[in-house]
Amino acid sequence: MNSIHKFKVEGIRGEEIDFAQFRGRKIIVANVASKCGYTPQYQQLQELYEEFKDSVVAVGFPCNDFGGQEPGSNAEIKEFCTTIYGVSFPMAAKVGIIRNPHPIYEWLMSKALNGVEDSAVQWNFHKFLLDEEGQLVRSLPSGVSPLDDVVLEWVTGP
Repeated sequence: MNSIHKFKVEGIRGEEIDFAQFRGRKIIVANVASKCGYTPQYQQLQELYEEFKDSVVAVGFPCNDFGGQEPGSNAEIKEFCTTIYGVSFPMAAKVGIIRNPHPIYEWLMSKALNGVEDSAVQWNFHKFLLDEEGQLVRSLPSGVSPLDDVVLEWVTGP
């Protein structure tokens, strides 16, 4: 099965995030950073997660590969996200995407692995949309808000 559900990643608090637990829900994966012009998208991801949490889960992947905009430790990132943006959606431990890419990002970015498309993550807050079976649907660049019509139509559509 070619699905994100086969992945388990370390969570920001050291726990395991098993993507199989999200079977039956749509998943939005975003690489996140605390010191980026797109950082307010944390709030938008949280709003999306709260409004549609029965059918959608957001998962944040902190990464320092783009402009050095996530220099903090996992504990510092967690504190920032929860204090400033009230983040309650799952957050992975800090990962690499360009330098030493995490296996989940290798899968997300490679058509040979995900079976759908090649995607180059260009900056922080790049989004990957996955269906209820864990199949990649599409990716969206950083400038597309988590509350953009294209995302909301995906969330509420079949």
